[in-house]
Parts: sequence; C-alpha cells; structure tokens
Amino acid sequence: MRSSKKIPLGLPLTVLCLLAMLFTACGGSSATGTTAEAPTSQQTLRLSIHNPDFPTLDPGQETDAVSAEGIYLLFTGLVKLDDNLKIQPQLAQSYDVSSDRLTYTFHLRPNLKFSDGTPLTSQDVVYSIDRALSPQISSLNGVSLTYLGLIKDAEGRTKGTVKSLINDSLLAPDPNTVIIKLNQATGYFLETLAYPTSYVVEKSVIDKWGLKWTDHLSDNGGQGGDGPFKVQNYNHTTAITLVPNANYEQKKPQLQKLIISFFKTTEAQYQAYQANQVDSTSVPTEEFQQAKTRTSEFRTFPSLGTYSLEMNYLAKPFDNIKIRQAFELALNKDVIAQDVFKGADTPTCHIVPAGMPGYNPHLTCPFGAPTSGDPAKAKQLFAEGLQEEGFTLATFPSITITSYANSSTYDNAITTAEQMWKNVLGVTNIHETTLQFGQLVQAESNTVGKTPAQGGLQMWFGGWLADYPDPQDWLTLQFGLGSPNNQVNYGQNNSTDAAIQQQAQQQMAAADVMPNGAARYQAYYVPEQQAVNDVAWLPLIQSPSTNTGPGAALRKPYVYGIVDNGVGEFCDPNDWANIYVTVH
Repeated sequence: MRSSKKIPLGLPLTVLCLLAMLFTACGGSSATGTTAEAPTSQQTLRLSIHNPDFPTLDPGQETDAVSAEGIYLLFTGLVKLDDNLKIQPQLAQSYDVSSDRLTYTFHLRPNLKFSDGTPLTSQDVVYSIDRALSPQISSLNGVSLTYLGLIKDAEGRTKGTVKSLINDSLLAPDPNTVIIKLNQATGYFLETLAYPTSYVVEKSVIDKWGLKWTDHLSDNGGQGGDGPFKVQNYNHTTAITLVPNANYEQKKPQLQKLIISFFKTTEAQYQAYQANQVDSTSVPTEEFQQAKTRTSEFRTFPSLGTYSLEMNYLAKPFDNIKIRQAFELALNKDVIAQDVFKGADTPTCHIVPAGMPGYNPHLTCPFGAPTSGDPAKAKQLFAEGLQEEGFTLATFPSITITSYANSSTYDNAITTAEQMWKNVLGVTNIHETTLQFGQLVQAESNTVGKTPAQGGLQMWFGGWLADYPDPQDWLTLQFGLGSPNNQVNYGQNNSTDAAIQQQAQQQMAAADVMPNGAARYQAYYVPEQQAVNDVAWLPLIQSPSTNTGPGAALRKPYVYGIVDNGVGEFCDPNDWANIYVTVH
C-alpha cells in the first residue's frame, strides 16, 4: 500500500517488483517454459485493479496506494528506490549532500523531456515541488507536509504565509541543477523524495486545464508526464490504456500497450481473469485455496502492510486507555487470521512489520499477552475503565466502525471482532458503516484533531503499506506531533496518559534525526512498544515473509520478466524494459 497516507489497504496491481524481502532484480522466468518473445503485435499486457478508477493521477494530489500505482508508470522524480530498496538517481544523474545534511544539490541528466517532447529542466522540478506544497494542492491531499515537510519553509508555503519556495529553499541556478534546503537534518529525506508527491509535472498542461489536467494526459499524443509510459486513452469507468513514452530518458518498455482495467471488487476482477479478459488478478480470500491449484499461474509475495482497527483518542469511549487495551486483549487475532483471512496472513501486535528496517523482534502485545488475546485481563481492564468513566454496560457509548465498501473480507473481520467483544466484554451496541475507497481516505484525514461531533471518525478498519524502507514511515509519520497522518490523535488529546504518549513522540522525533544505521533503527524500539501498549493502532494481521499472504495473485504464464512486490510499488521504471509477453 503502497499506502501513501494511512489508508485501507487497497491491494496493489498484481504485476509488481518485489522490493521488500526478496532483494532480487526484476526479471522472473516465464512458466510457459520458453522466454521467446512474442511478435510486436502481441506485446499487450492487460492488468487490473479492484477499484472503480484511480482516485487521481496527479502526483501532487496523490494520497492512496491505488493512485500511486498509476503514477509510477507515468511520472518520475529526482530519485527512485531500486529493486533492493536503495535510493538511486532517476531524473538526477548524481547528487551531493552538505556536511550539515541541510542542503541537497541534484545534477540532472542532460536532455530530459516530457512525454510530448517539451524539455524538462530544473525549473520544472522546483515548480512541481512548490506546487505540491501550495495551499491549493496541500489542502486537497492533506499529506504534502508528510513527505515534503522537511523542506525549509514548507509549512509556511502550505499556509500561504510564504508565497513560493522557489528562490527560497528550492533553487534552480541553471537548467541542470536543483538545490533543496531543509529545516532539519534527517536520515530519510531522500526516501521521501522517492514518493510521488515530489514527482515532476508539466506546468503548461496544468496552466491550461487546472485541477482537471490529468483528464487531458492523452492530448497531443500523450502529455504531462515523463515516465516509461504515456496515456493513449483513459475511460474513467472501464480502463486506462498506456503506450511507451518515446521520450523516456532511460531504458524504454518492450511492451507496445499496457491496459489497466478497473473492477469494483476483487471478486469481479477474479471472474474477469477466469474469462481471459485480463492477464492478472488479485485473489479473493475465499478463493485462496482454489487459486493455489493453478500452479503455473499462482503467485505469492510478502507484503509490507498491516491491517488494523484504529480508534480516535478524541472519541468516547476510546479516550480511556484501559478501554482501548480491553478492546485489544479481547480479540483472538489467531482466530481472525485463520477463519477470516484463511491462514494467509500472520496475526500481529507490531506496528513496524517484519521485513522493514527497524523491526523489533522482541516487541510484545500489551501486558505481554499472546496474539490470541487475554480475556481475563481484558475483562479486568474494561471494568476499571467503565468505573473511571462512570459508565455501565447499559450506558456504554455506541460504537460505529467505518470500513471500506465492497469487501466481504473486511466485513467478516469486523463481524468476528464484534462477536469477540460481545463474548468477552459484553459490548453489543456496535454498528458498521462503509465508504468507498476515496471517501474513507478523506474521512480518515478529516479525523485529525476532531471528535465525531466535529466530523471525525470514531473507529475504523484500515491499514498501511510501506512508503519507503524506514521505521519513521510507520511511527513518526503515523503518531508524531503535528503529523497529518496522526488520525488517531495520539499525544494530541486529553486522556490521562497523554503525557506518556508525548514522551513517545519525542523519542520518535529524536530517532528521526540520528544518522542512518542500526543505532537509529533500534532507537525506535522503545516508542513503538509504548505506542503498542497505548493501542495507538490495534494491529490485526500482516502478510508474512513467506509464500502466502494478501499478495496472492494469478498471472498468465506467458507474461515474462515480472517479480512481485511487497510494498505495492512498481519496479524501478527501467525494469519495464525487461517485461514482455512470450510466444503462446
């Protein structure tokens, strides 16, 4: 997921490079037994996503994993993550970092162009970053500061008190040089630049079409981007058709056409695959065992993503730490993983998932409980919480859980949790409401600093998919002071343990600015354990680093050169040069 801001895990496209745990370059073998390339006329790949459309293809407005998958095909930035999760130059051919780590100087590749042939220079780079931080765009996405907030005066730009960062902290002294000045040194700034928010867009197209400019990406033979593909046709209800970008500055795709079809549900996507309408599909949970029998087509890959239940600290009754802990310990996550997710996922209490730098193998669930829960402790904590709040079971506030529509698996997970809360705690006044993907993303964003009476959510089912390989992406980004992703309002509340939460926030921030290395990663262990004890999230499951999980997919055996991805991100854009359809 790749989950940009915290989102319900919209599973990524099923033809992705494994970045997270396989540490291998893209270029897998074909199950047909031959790697002979089919004729040019057959070089069409038909992918699919289980979402009605890309919520946006504007890098500046992107806030979700589904949109990111389309953006990675059409746009690039100064740097990228390679197949080993290492930062590499992309539009830049090299970069320099000052001794105080506050100034980054990027040297662009020569003769860069947009997909319509317009020259791409340093002015386009600084324009794109400044635009993403503008009040107009940052107010739409809510995450500009999440990924670009390290840039000097970025916050003032989002508020409009700084009119432009160009010639301030974003400099373009010549067409091939970009200088970025930071407000503090960190160990992860380059990783944030690999995220789509800073990707380069074509100013003339935006000037002409405004916020609707991505509806015109197919104009002029394909315009607006600089990635390996450009748009040939975009139907918002059925599919988007891409073709190779002849002006892409590096290795160009071998595919002659890439069609991505939209489906409202995983079930519909799966049926289309069985009808030979698409070349890949995610696997619905209930079809997991059946899909495994299609041995020449079945693919599995680990996922650096966590599904969780999340509770607003500004909403009663979840402003009481003991009630939060009771809800956590009343759940048997082992049963949820087995019965709901069919054994395809691992029950967890971790926030930073296995496979990420900074994963703490010694972390425990609250009170040292197992993932199967602790009903006795849950009952004790619940009784104490009720007394502290002056509640009885009869007066206990009703609970509304908001989840992603069109997912029977999510519904089953919530129903199972509700039954466990009823059996262990006696809580029965629980209701579920659903929203479409984009609506839920926006509702989560609107929960920052708000009670339900002010428009915030009370409790919701969501998740997070790694943006970049750093524990900051899972901790400070989610729970830090002033973070736009702190939708549970950790540390920003009036609960009795708010001071303890704030101390954990300070520990996260201190780890952020340490030089990269083992000591920095381990510095996140203590605040993560505190966040787990506080039930900042209520993690349920993570896809394991074995050959099972929500990364399960079917793919036609004649598709060659793809290695699947655990973080919901396409391969290094150059890897599309190695992907093609074989003779079949």
